[in-house]
This record gives sequence, structure tokens and C-alpha cells, in this order.
Amino acid sequence: MSTALSPRDGASVRRGAGLPKWSLWAVAAGSVVLAVGIGLVAGLASHVQWGLIAALLFILGTYTVAARVEGRRQAKDRVATALVWVAFLLAVVPLVSLVWTTVSRGVKVLDGYFLSHSMGLVADSEPGGGIYHAILGSLEQVGLATAIGAPIGVLTAIYLVEYGRGRLALAVTFFVDVMTGIPSIVAGLFILSLMLILDLQPFGFAGSLALAILMMPVVVRSTEEMLKLVPNELREASLALGIPKWRTILKVVLPTSLGGITTGVMLAVARIAGETAPVLLLVFGNPFINANPFEGAQASLPLYIYQQYAQSAGAGAAYDRAWAASLTLIAFVMILNLVARGIARWKAPKTGR
Repeated sequence: MSTALSPRDGASVRRGAGLPKWSLWAVAAGSVVLAVGIGLVAGLASHVQWGLIAALLFILGTYTVAARVEGRRQAKDRVATALVWVAFLLAVVPLVSLVWTTVSRGVKVLDGYFLSHSMGLVADSEPGGGIYHAILGSLEQVGLATAIGAPIGVLTAIYLVEYGRGRLALAVTFFVDVMTGIPSIVAGLFILSLMLILDLQPFGFAGSLALAILMMPVVVRSTEEMLKLVPNELREASLALGIPKWRTILKVVLPTSLGGITTGVMLAVARIAGETAPVLLLVFGNPFINANPFEGAQASLPLYIYQQYAQSAGAGAAYDRAWAASLTLIAFVMILNLVARGIARWKAPKTGR
């Protein structure tokens, strides 16, 4: 049975003509060259404008070329694919630019001395000093926040998926949704109000409490979605063998979704690792090493970056230290994600043919 083609599809389509694989690359190269020419003639100094013009020309060129050779139906498919690629590049370019800027500026003072010394008696305007005290403070504060927020978040998600029914479950879901959008400064003000009531001085654990508040809704939402992906057949098979529900959750449901849960927890850790406002309110910062998060002011990497940049006025030793600390923070989050992926792959249930 043959399919009739409309006249606008063209004779080339009836002959089965198609674009070669290199044609879209040629269109992309031509769009870039033409966009650069337009930018130079029009006096556009921003490369972002050049890129947007190139993207628009690429979409238009793709449709024009595909419509002439393959017909309008295939041209629309080509344009949809081009839009996906353009959107992907628009998302990747700022990320690559951010990483490149941070690495190029952060490596100036990032060395063993910088990682193993504190600011101590070094003034912000003087060269030298390091971020050892900030790294120690961040590890302790984020670690304590994770020890508090992750178990509570996972257990809350288990309740909502496995046990939650009625008004209580609806209320918990509503408040989790509300907490997801709470600004970090609000969590800091809440803990600060408790500190003022109890007449407490700034200390690292107060920052951990605020970070745990920010972490819990992220863990709840990610864990809840992972638990919902576990097939009900696995639960029913376990219960049919007479295994209690709590043991089914512990031995069947959680191991099956452990990879996704771990990834969600690491995303929550990455979310709180860069928070500055709660630490600024509750921890205050400290140029000296304080290994006790339960007594005295403490430093952290986000707060150190903010303070150094505020003192630098865009130049000087403090400016270089701020970028080096930013690079360290990015590396810290990246290492956490790599560890999470390793744990998820190690603990994932084994599958066979």
C-alpha cells in the first residue's frame, strides 16, 4: 500500500532524498560565522548576543535546508531536534564558563600551604593564610546537619509512602512542600531566636541545626520518589511469605531504592554546603582553628568566601583567596557526588539474566 504525498512535499521527497549527516554541522558552522559577522558589523560587544544570534540562525537554517530537501514534515522534526540541542548548549555554556572562571582564578594560591593553614594573625589585606579552619568548620557543620537531617528525612518519606494515610499524611506532605521553599535566612532566624531565648553565644552546632532544617525537605522529597519506584510486587511477595512489614521495608524496599536515596541525600548535602546566611547569623566566623562545634564561633567555606570577597574590593590577596576557596568548595561537592555514586553502585541490588 502506498502513501500519497502532498504537492508541497516536493519532488525530491518523492525520490527519497535526505540530508547527509554532515549537513547540520555545516549549517551550524555557517550560523556561527554569520553571527560573528553580524556582531562585528553591528558593534555587538557581548559574545552572549553573538551566541543567541547563531542559535536563531541555526534553527532557521535547519528548517530552510530540510524543507527544500526533505519536505516540511521532516523539517519540523529537524527543527525540534535543533531546539533541543540549542537548549542543551544554553544550559551547558554558563556551567562551563563558571567552572573555567573558578579554576583559572582559583589555582593562583591553591596549594598545600593554603589548604593546611588558617588565617590566624594574617590580615585580610595581606598575602598568605589559608582555609584549613574553614574546611574543618564546614565538614563538622555539614556532617552534623546530615546526621540530623538525613535520618529524619528518610524516615518521614518511609512513613508517607508505606504508612501515611488520612489527614496526618496530608498535613506532613503540605509542610514538607512549604519547607522546600523556605529561604535559608528564615531557618537561620528561627535558630537565632532560640539562641536568644536560651542566651547562647554563636557556635558551630547552631549552624548545623539551621542547615538540617534546609536539608530535610529535600531528602524527604527525593526519598519519597525513589520509594514509589519500587514495584509493589516485591512488597507483596515478601508479605506473602509471612515477613513483617517493617522487615520488608528494611530488607526489600530500602535496598532496592538505596541508590536513589543516596543520590538524594548527596544532593541535599550539596544544597546546604554552600549556604552562607545561616552560618553568618549563627556561627559568625573565626580566623583561628576551632575544632569544637559546640563551643565558640567557627568558620566555614561559604562564609570565608563571602568575607574574603567583601574585603577584597575585587582585587588583592583576599580576592585570590576567595576564588581558591570557591574552587575548593566545588571540588568538595564533586567528591561527595562521586562517593555517592560509588556507594549507590556498590549497594545496588544485583541483577541477573
